[in-house]
Amino acid sequence: MSALMIQGTTSDAGKSTVVAALCRWLARQGVSVAPFKPQNMALNSAVTVEGGEIGRSTALQALACGLEPENDMNPVLLKPQTDVGAQVILRGQVHGNMQALDYHRFKAEARETVMAAWQSLRRRYDVIIVEGAGSPAEINLRENDIANMGFAEAADIPVVLVGDIDRGGVFAQLVGTMALLSPSEQARVKGFVINRFRGDLGLLQDGLDWLEEYAQRPVLGVLPYLQDLMLDAEDSVQQAGQEEGDGLFRVVIPALPRMSNHNDFDPLRLHPRVALRFARDPEKAGPADLVILPGSKHTRSDLTWLEQSGWPEYLDRHLRYGGKLLGICGGFQMLGRSVSDPEAVEGEAGETRALSYLDFDTRLASNKTLLEVEGGFLDQQAGFSGYEIHNGLSQGPAFDRPWLTLDGHPVGAESRDGQIRGCYIHGLMDRAEACDALLRWAGLPPSEAPAPDYRAHRLTQLDRLADSVEANLDTAKLHQWLFTLKG
Repeated sequence: MSALMIQGTTSDAGKSTVVAALCRWLARQGVSVAPFKPQNMALNSAVTVEGGEIGRSTALQALACGLEPENDMNPVLLKPQTDVGAQVILRGQVHGNMQALDYHRFKAEARETVMAAWQSLRRRYDVIIVEGAGSPAEINLRENDIANMGFAEAADIPVVLVGDIDRGGVFAQLVGTMALLSPSEQARVKGFVINRFRGDLGLLQDGLDWLEEYAQRPVLGVLPYLQDLMLDAEDSVQQAGQEEGDGLFRVVIPALPRMSNHNDFDPLRLHPRVALRFARDPEKAGPADLVILPGSKHTRSDLTWLEQSGWPEYLDRHLRYGGKLLGICGGFQMLGRSVSDPEAVEGEAGETRALSYLDFDTRLASNKTLLEVEGGFLDQQAGFSGYEIHNGLSQGPAFDRPWLTLDGHPVGAESRDGQIRGCYIHGLMDRAEACDALLRWAGLPPSEAPAPDYRAHRLTQLDRLADSVEANLDTAKLHQWLFTLKG
């Protein structure tokens, strides 16, 4: 087994895309390769083949390898619920909720989970591309580190350090990060990759020469800024208020503070007839044909935020003018009468009044539903595939008016006038036929041009990344590092 770890000078330096690019590049050569991220903090997650949960970006990297996502690929997933607390998921399953200081002390125990998953993967694949988290130079997090150099040292694998030149100061990023590493960690860094470069590479050459001379390590290459690259993100979402697409059909999504799985809406971002807007302030949201309440990792607190921000008034006005309203997962729970949390699953125990657009109540519980699903629309000949990730159960008369079917069983709920729909299914619009069906319900007129095929789009983007590796990195040195530096 060979391995290489990609670490970054900062969060969002491009570690996830570089790992995905390397995975795709190796898979296209017929190499048995898998991704691994020891620890991830993200609200965007995916369901694994074992019925577990891992970070969405790692699932994308599995797709790049031609694999189904597995629990072992991301053994520790932290899903923030507050600024100082998160749900802790170990090898796909919920371990419990922890405050930040409690988790910091728990990391020594979490290391055992990480190393067990690592040993499981290394027995089954020839090459593993490992992704770090944040920066290895975060001094306050170094004790019992399992995300960056702590893992690299434990697994005895080489590291490539990635810096983002689009942010500026890339040489300071790389040199400063190296300066804060221990001597053994510095020795583990075999070279650098500069990411997201725009312009004439000739203007950068003097800096590259200086860096190699100063650091006594090679620059493996400079990856260009890829225009219009859109792939599954861990957490980042477009700036609230920014509109994507120039279509005439307007979709507005309230940008909840604890919004989860916003990748659900990537097919809408790609749709040529849709203008998509994430908005925090309803006064700046503008009119909409369709409003979607997204998933939430803390439904009750996000409901309070909606109320305090004035969104109920916006939604009432939107419905009076004939607009459609869709709720997905946590957003679906918000459409009911109440959300109760007697077991303190998402925070303090209690009950919160919901929007009362649909006649049902939700009771959160510690058991978590994790399912990959397939089904269809009851009113249209269109199929979908997706997944469920949620706690608790919703019950009430609204479920007597379903609008979807799963394995022959009706699911979801719809208002009597047909303006409001909700369900627990993420990824509902990934298939073009399902996206078209949903938009037809919402009022988008039929067209000869179908919605984009999101799965095909993702594969095309992954191939763009692999092509960029072929064109811009020293692939001979990559082969040398991968197949002679054994992990």
